[in-house]
Amino acid sequence: MHARERYISAPGKSILHGEHAVVHGKVALAVSLNLRTYLRLQATSAGEVCVNLPNINTFLSWDIKALKSVLSGWKADCSSSELDSDLVKRLREFMAITDGSTDTRSMAVLAFLYIYLSVFADAEVLPSLSVCVWSELPTGAGLGSSAAFSVCLSAALLSARGTISTPLIQQQNTARWSDAELELINKWAFQGEKIIHGNPSGVDNAVSTWGGVLRYHAGMITPLSRVPTLRILLTNTKVPRSTKVLVSGVKDKINKYPSVMTPVLDSVDAVSQACEQTLAEMATEGASTKHYNILEDLIDINQHHLNVMGVGHSSLDTLCRVTLAHGLHSKLTGAGGGGCGITLLRPETEPSGVQAAVQELKEAGFECWETSLGGPGVLLHSSNSITQDTLSILTSY
Repeated sequence: MHARERYISAPGKSILHGEHAVVHGKVALAVSLNLRTYLRLQATSAGEVCVNLPNINTFLSWDIKALKSVLSGWKADCSSSELDSDLVKRLREFMAITDGSTDTRSMAVLAFLYIYLSVFADAEVLPSLSVCVWSELPTGAGLGSSAAFSVCLSAALLSARGTISTPLIQQQNTARWSDAELELINKWAFQGEKIIHGNPSGVDNAVSTWGGVLRYHAGMITPLSRVPTLRILLTNTKVPRSTKVLVSGVKDKINKYPSVMTPVLDSVDAVSQACEQTLAEMATEGASTKHYNILEDLIDINQHHLNVMGVGHSSLDTLCRVTLAHGLHSKLTGAGGGGCGITLLRPETEPSGVQAAVQELKEAGFECWETSLGGPGVLLHSSNSITQDTLSILTSY
């Protein structure tokens, strides 16, 4: 074990443009959401591994000798990027998780133990440690909470093992890892995502690792080199939805009306590309009124297209109507059918207008956060760079 204590955070994610169209070969822009997941790892001498996840009311510990026995006769295949089905099977048996069970708590703990045992598999003695993870992100809202969790775990355990560095130096509040180290963090986080979600695209963990804006097209993930930070209002309508059902509905509509729907998908693709160009201009030239006008137009156009695809919802219509009454532009983010929406806030937007909109949205039963898009990915922190409220949660277990 290297440093005895470390603090790490990683952002959530939002889809700026390209939802649903991306499934049909079009460009999507995924962006980091500065609601963050925080992790504290502490080396102990208790002879056990503890994991504390207060967001999902999960507090567990295991004797390190019992965990070591899980690895008996197991050979790690470091060359493969695929999930090790043998280790997953062993851990399911160890934790008494039935085949097919995918409840949030079990999958989160399974991901933790999988990464922990894989990273420390060749250690003579498994390290005794305590991990606490707490998130500002709501779970199950399509905002990348599981990816941020997996990224934090990977960064913490790899740095504890000494596989990657501990780049924080004295007087620094935060530090980032090198690109090669971020690649390794992302690789292990993707394993965690596979455990939790089965067959993820890899976008969520990539956004949480690198931050900023990522372009996703035909399975290729490309980080945009320079992007501005955008202020937004994030709204959770709290309306549950099934991503699978919504994706299937869009596909059915395309098959039924190809000559009508194909131009809609092409237009969404053009929206994503126009947004990408505008963000690049804002980063190099500085943001202007013209740029924000374009971003607002693109938000409105895309939201209408998403309604045409059939993934709108009356709750999202309420969000768009309420915010527009205060001069603000909104669209759904993610699967639609309820879920979450984003509202762009210009630099000159009056706080009183935002507060009035938030009050109306809360009265409609929604939950709101004023935050930003395009911020940094996974970070190593000094304890004094974390808010006192977050620190008190992380250190209370």
